[in-house]
Amino acid sequence: MAETAARPLAAPELGHRTLAAAIAQDLRRAILAAELAAGQPLRQDARAARYAVRRLPVRVAVVALEAGGLVEMHAHRGAVVATLSPQEVQDIFELRALLEPRLLRRSVPRLTADDWQALDATLAAFDEAVAQGDVARWGQLNAQLHAGLYARAEAPRTEAIVQSLLQSSDRCTRLQMNRPAAWKRAQREHRLLVRRAREGALDDACALLVDHIEQVHRDLVKHLFKPKPVQPNPPLSTPRSP
Repeated sequence: MAETAARPLAAPELGHRTLAAAIAQDLRRAILAAELAAGQPLRQDARAARYAVRRLPVRVAVVALEAGGLVEMHAHRGAVVATLSPQEVQDIFELRALLEPRLLRRSVPRLTADDWQALDATLAAFDEAVAQGDVARWGQLNAQLHAGLYARAEAPRTEAIVQSLLQSSDRCTRLQMNRPAAWKRAQREHRLLVRRAREGALDDACALLVDHIEQVHRDLVKHLFKPKPVQPNPPLSTPRSP
């Protein structure tokens, strides 16, 4: 997919941190939308020219994306878009299945009426995204729903780790969520999860959450990491008779 054209991100008087945040946000969007492919170099000079800024805010943005797992640094190639292997994807989803139920169990008893109303609004927005086939918005809403369920966990370090994991898994699910059946199943699971959490059935809600995470992982492995067909070896040549 071709990368969309960039525009100057801010007026010259804005500081490096503000510029870096804007550049990081745009690069993150391009990576999640597959406009920047896995393994593609992110040359700082070219990026600075693209955004009409100096190199420093680009460097800061790249470091932030590296911390979020979207960029890798290589000794001779510099910064490149991170490539996720099946082992890395497994690690991401195993950590999610371990940490997210902990946040859910801590958060749900503290959720307020306004929190539940916001979750209902997110579920309604999910329906709109599914109807419109808007994969990018679906990914944003997925992270928003999970963050809303964990909003009262009062475990900031765990929440930060989970936020990074959700960002990494979102990159995969955007590539995989191109089948109506997957959209509808995920939405059913989200609605059931919110309902059981609201009813206070924490054991059921945590079990549903783990099942949901593991199902998404299985689906990703099935559709993104299909084994390559084995090519048959050419027949051995028969030696000619003298």
